[in-house]
Amino acid sequence: MDLYEKTVNKNYVYKGKIIKVRRDDAMLPNGNTAVREVVEHTGGVAILATDNDCVYMVEQFRYPFEEVILELPAGKLNENENPKECAARELKEETGLTCATLKYIGCFYPSPGYALESLHIYVAEGLSKGKSKLDPDEFLNVKKIKLSEIRKLIETNVIKDAKTVIALLYYFNYLCKE
Repeated sequence: MDLYEKTVNKNYVYKGKIIKVRRDDAMLPNGNTAVREVVEHTGGVAILATDNDCVYMVEQFRYPFEEVILELPAGKLNENENPKECAARELKEETGLTCATLKYIGCFYPSPGYALESLHIYVAEGLSKGKSKLDPDEFLNVKKIKLSEIRKLIETNVIKDAKTVIALLYYFNYLCKE
């Protein structure tokens, strides 16, 4: 069975600083039409910065949920920016850290039902400390947490951020076994 849908019309209803929102008309495989709502985002990166048996995390207030979230350093890709360069930039901006190596883990789609967003995950090793350079509207705390504690934070739902959980579980299940 053919599953592909064809975009008939793209209708932008909002263009903001971070996202664009469309309400598209789509042709379905059976010939009928349907409305598809799409949130466009340039994508982002998350960085799992490891130092011996620890990982660097950030605490940041996330407005939509009105709570402080514990997550990996991460950031939005600029238009046409290389994800690896973005990862190095965001690691430095948020934590002050630079790294000798950035290993690509992979890419995932956080919400493929409505969002056009890809997140790239990297592992940063060979860390050197420096000074962070946060954006003017960015406030966060950097935490260095033992990997043995991280497992408990995932199991007890303290870490709720999807990109962070995906990166850490991948690290525990595949990279720690190498």
